[in-house]
Amino acid sequence: MHEAQSAAAVGIAMKMEQHREAWRVALAGALCLAVAMGIGRFAFTPLLPMMLHDGVIDLTAGGWLATANYLGYFIGALLCMVLRGSATRFIRIGLAATVLLTLGMGLWQSPGLWLVLRTLAGIASACTFVFASGWCLQRLAQLQAPALGGIIYCGPGLGILLTGLATSAMVSHHWKASYGWLSYALLALLLTAIVWRTFAGPAVSLTPAAAASPQALPPAQIVRQTRGLTTAYALAGFGYIITATFLPVIARQALPGSSWPDLFWPLFGISVSLGAWLATHLPGHWDNRLLLAACYLLQATGILIGVASPSVFGFALGSILLGLPFTAITLFAMRDARRLRGDQARSLMGLLTATYGIGQIVGPPLATRLVQGSGNFTSSLCVAAFTLAAGAGLLGLMYRESRQAQA
Repeated sequence: MHEAQSAAAVGIAMKMEQHREAWRVALAGALCLAVAMGIGRFAFTPLLPMMLHDGVIDLTAGGWLATANYLGYFIGALLCMVLRGSATRFIRIGLAATVLLTLGMGLWQSPGLWLVLRTLAGIASACTFVFASGWCLQRLAQLQAPALGGIIYCGPGLGILLTGLATSAMVSHHWKASYGWLSYALLALLLTAIVWRTFAGPAVSLTPAAAASPQALPPAQIVRQTRGLTTAYALAGFGYIITATFLPVIARQALPGSSWPDLFWPLFGISVSLGAWLATHLPGHWDNRLLLAACYLLQATGILIGVASPSVFGFALGSILLGLPFTAITLFAMRDARRLRGDQARSLMGLLTATYGIGQIVGPPLATRLVQGSGNFTSSLCVAAFTLAAGAGLLGLMYRESRQAQA
């Protein structure tokens, strides 16, 4: 009896330790993506109006800086498909690079050099995202806590929220944009220091019992589903990026003299984190493709609401609907990659991230070109909403095809 009680106590202690470790991994992943995505990629969005106000760039140059970052993101995603080695080493390199590149944006006032820095920041963001996503999801699978994967994707929203609120305070105190970049470099350094030890250990290999297996599908269907998922994910990249790049600028055009435009971006960030958290509470047996389609339609609706009602209420509701599915889309897409490829999904994750990057590259220059012709963002936002609706339709067709094949 005593031996049985002792064994039970040991088992409970092991489960508790495993639970704590799972939360440590999930939170470290969230802070990692807060640095790589929330700061490395999206700190530019709230700082763009400050840079325009300082006269260091114009809207066209701002669009090209955004495109440079997204081009770097595309290059980094391609690199992830061929890079081999310890995932944790690449994660640490990406975090350190994000700190230094953000610092450089504040130290040097050269638009030409900024193009280089934003491109490199995009490469660092993509590499950190892909390797951190793969490593954390795999580690959580080993710890038998895959449901915590959604916590990881709260990170970008957290970074967006922090930078958005901080930028609003900077604007009220008439800071220069360069001070904002320096402040965000310090924030990135602090967050990196918090998670550094989590990613400093040796790479963790899954035991055979914990490894994920791809869904048993005919090879031809796997190829079709992979192509469909890749195309749909590229459409998502284009669909959201115009709003995600220019939201504060669009709101300032529609609400001149209002203090609200600086708050829509933090509201977007809160919604991003909330959506990622809610995604972890959805039933695990729900089909990822249908979840993705619903997310696409939510984002399309949010964009169109901002177009139809360019008011405080319209922009607020639009920011919420655009933000809620933002990283949930990433979670569902990466989960579907694991459904198709199992633990060999990293190359597919890299491909998905690359095609997402292609969509992002196209968005900003298209938007600025249409703005030059019309004087507003309405036409480009309508194109973005239509693209998301098309992606939702494609995902619905993929789901129907797989159901018919199973029948």
